[in-house]
Amino acid sequence: HTLAPETYLLIQNGVLWLYTVTSLHNSVEQSLLMSKSPQDVLRQIKDEGIELIDLKFTDLHGKWQHLTVCTDLLEEESFTEGLAFDGSSIRGWKGIQASDMAMVPDANTAWVDPFYRHKTLSMICSIQEPRTGQPYERCPRALAQRALNHLASTGLADMAFFGPEPEFFLFDDVRYNSAEGGSFYSVDTIEAGWNTGRIEEGGNLAYKIQEKEGYFPVAPNDTAQDIRSEMLLLMGQLGIPTEKHHHEVAGAGQHELGMKFAELIQAADNVMTYKYVVRNVAKKYGKTATFMPKPVFNDNGSGMHVHQSLWKGGQPLFFGEGTYANLSQTARWYIGGILKHAPAFLAFTNPTTNSYKRLVPGFEAPVNLVYSEGNRSAAVRIPLTGPSPKAKRLEFRSGDALANPYLAFSAMMMAGLDGIKNQIDPGDGEDRDLFELPAEELSKIATVPASLNGALEALNADRGFLTAGGVFSDDFIDNWIDLKYEEVQQLRQRPHPHEFTMYYDA
Repeated sequence: HTLAPETYLLIQNGVLWLYTVTSLHNSVEQSLLMSKSPQDVLRQIKDEGIELIDLKFTDLHGKWQHLTVCTDLLEEESFTEGLAFDGSSIRGWKGIQASDMAMVPDANTAWVDPFYRHKTLSMICSIQEPRTGQPYERCPRALAQRALNHLASTGLADMAFFGPEPEFFLFDDVRYNSAEGGSFYSVDTIEAGWNTGRIEEGGNLAYKIQEKEGYFPVAPNDTAQDIRSEMLLLMGQLGIPTEKHHHEVAGAGQHELGMKFAELIQAADNVMTYKYVVRNVAKKYGKTATFMPKPVFNDNGSGMHVHQSLWKGGQPLFFGEGTYANLSQTARWYIGGILKHAPAFLAFTNPTTNSYKRLVPGFEAPVNLVYSEGNRSAAVRIPLTGPSPKAKRLEFRSGDALANPYLAFSAMMMAGLDGIKNQIDPGDGEDRDLFELPAEELSKIATVPASLNGALEALNADRGFLTAGGVFSDDFIDNWIDLKYEEVQQLRQRPHPHEFTMYYDA
C-alpha cells in the first residue's frame, strides 16, 4: 500500500518494513508495485475473457508439470486451499496409498501463456497437504519458503537476492538411443565448426563457428540473433526483468539470455519461466534447446552462474570499503560457508552425472574452491561493481542449469548463513593464475567433487547446515540421495561408446 509519496509498507517473510524509495531496493520496489491479489486474478479472468487456467509446479528434478482446469474451478479459496490432484505419479513424491495433494497458485505469477492456442492464464503453484493445509515437505517451492522463513528468524538478514545466468545450446537435430545392444548420441547445428565440409541445401556457405570462438561473433556466423531476441522480449512480456542476450563461447550453438536479480523464490520462478520460453521459442523456429551442461565434447559446457547478496532493513550487507574487493566481513563469512559446504550442496547445484563432465580441472571450468576478483576458474568470483554498495555481490560459478533452482538457491543461502553464524574464514582471495601454478601449490587448493557420486557422499556426510531451522529435512536429503544414486547406477552399468574405441581390440 502507498502510505505517502515515496513511502511504502512491505511485509517480507512475516516482518513489517517501512521504506522510502531512496532506500528501497529496485527489485523490491518492482515486485511490490507489480503484486497481484487473488481478486486481481479473478477480475483478469473475467475482463480478458480467459478460457482456461494452467497450473504449473516444479517437481523434485526441476521440471515443470502442469494441470489445465476450467475457469469456474478457480475461486478465491483456491489461493489458500489449493486445487486437488493425484501426486503419486510424480517422481520421488508420494506413494499411491497417500496420493492426494493440492496445488496452491501464486497470484503474483499469473500471465497469459503465449504458446497455447486457447487463451490460457498460467500460474506457478506450491504444493500442500490437503488434509492439514500444511506445505508439502518435498515441494521445492515450499522448501524455498522455509529457507526464507529461516533467514528472517536468524536476524542476520531479511532479504536474499539471486541473479542466475543459465546457459543453453540450440541444435537443429538431436538423436540418441541407449539399448542392450548399442548406444549412441548425435547433436548437430548449422553453426558447428565440424560442418565446414557438409553438403547443404543451396550450398555450404561456410560461416561456421569454431570451437571456443562463439563469444561473440555477429551474423552471419551468429544465426540465432532473431531467436534470442524473441526469447528475451517474450520473457519481458511475462514479467521477467531482462537485460541482454548473446552467443556464448561454445561454437556449436551455445547461448545466454540475461535477466536481472530478484528475491530468492521469484528468481527461481524466473528460471523456470526462462527454460519454458527458451524451449518453446526454439521449437517454433524448428530447433531444439538443451540445458545439459556438457552435450558437446571438447568445447565449453553450459553453467548457471548465480550472483547473490543479503540485505537487512533495506541496506546491503556485502559491501565493505577499503577491503579486498570491497567485501564486508559478513560477505567474507558467507563466502567461507559457500566454500566449506560446496562439495555437499553441489548435489543440488550440479545434480546430474553430465554436470561433472563440465567440471574438469585444467580448463576454464570453475572447479577450484577459492574466491577471486578475476579468476574464472574460481568457484566464487567477486564481480567488479564500481563504488555502489548496493551492487556488491558474489557469484558462484560452478552450478549448472539442470539444477532445481528452488533447491539450489536455498542450499547456497543455507551454506552462506552457516558461514556467517560460525564466522568461517575463507582465507585470502586468490588472484594468481591458477593454470600457471606449480603442481605442488595447485594440489593444496581444494576442488569440487569429480562426480555426482562424490557430491552425494559429501552431502550425506555434511548436511547439518541444510537441516538448520527445518529447511531441508533428513527425509528430504535421504530421498534425494536415493533418487540421484539411481542415476549414478544407470550410467555405471552401461558400456560407453568411447570404451569400444579404447578397449575393443586391446
